[in-house]
Amino acid sequence: MIDYTPLYAGLQHTPALRSWLPSLPNQVAAGLAPERWGDLPDWQAAFDSLPDIVPSSVSYDPVVRAGCAGDATSEQLRQLEQQLRALHPWRKGPWSLFDLHIDTEWRSDWKWDRVAPHLDDLDNRLVLDVGCGSGYHCWRLFGAGARRVLGIDPSAKFVAQFYALKKYLGMDKPVDVLPLGIEAIPPQLQAFDTTLSMGVLYHRRSPLDHLRELRETLRPGGQLLLETLVIDGGPGACLVPEGRYAKMRNVWFLPSTATLESWLRKCGFVNPRTVDLDKTRLEEQRSTDWMRFESLVDFLDPDDHSKTVEGHPAPLRATLVAEAP
Repeated sequence: MIDYTPLYAGLQHTPALRSWLPSLPNQVAAGLAPERWGDLPDWQAAFDSLPDIVPSSVSYDPVVRAGCAGDATSEQLRQLEQQLRALHPWRKGPWSLFDLHIDTEWRSDWKWDRVAPHLDDLDNRLVLDVGCGSGYHCWRLFGAGARRVLGIDPSAKFVAQFYALKKYLGMDKPVDVLPLGIEAIPPQLQAFDTTLSMGVLYHRRSPLDHLRELRETLRPGGQLLLETLVIDGGPGACLVPEGRYAKMRNVWFLPSTATLESWLRKCGFVNPRTVDLDKTRLEEQRSTDWMRFESLVDFLDPDDHSKTVEGHPAPLRATLVAEAP
């Protein structure tokens, strides 16, 4: 489905990542193995059927956008929409291809507005986005000056969505998404100037292991930006839902910000600090024509939106930054 040859060639000229190259192609092949993904032939067919349209312009702020309606015929636009809808659901965005607006479940541009002021200057930095989905923030990071952005996400559908978009945003751009989890990154790689982990930590059975893995991706002095669900409370406070949280099965630990800062110090990070705290709003996460499944309003107590349907505190998201020693 995806030709990673240009990425591998580019990494040959990226000394910090060159040591990963011998194992990376086999890891990618395993991540896209047909036996893992029964719908892979359908995603491949959608990708192969995308029309060839040359965009007159590309931009990344606040909507990641390629071209305008005048760049394509009406038949090309119809075909484009048909194939993109075959990759439903679209969760992170927004995107616009030739004025076709992909109204994703998440207004990821709102999250970008919260986290971007706390990122170190991205000019010429090597950046890793862990759990990147279809790569919206990867493009925003590139647009903000990063020299190369690597996203990783174990979902092959998100990877397919990313490359469907990259067909128009620029196949030659140094922005890529790999079908991998963080476990695939070599231990002690210490390569990236900036690593982001957003919306991942609470899905990890061992959050301290995840924080350690994140630290090992960073060069000395590199910056971590961590965004995750938290609860109100002081040092030591942590919610461990016995059943589901907001209808999600795979939510393991929701610490307070004080607890999370302590975890970061315990895992070797320097100067961890909470820089943003935000309650998720119904306008930020919702069902749309491009994501027709349940969303935030369905996960909350219908009579009291301060609680989930299970009675837990409603989603509260914190952004923290810290540095590798």
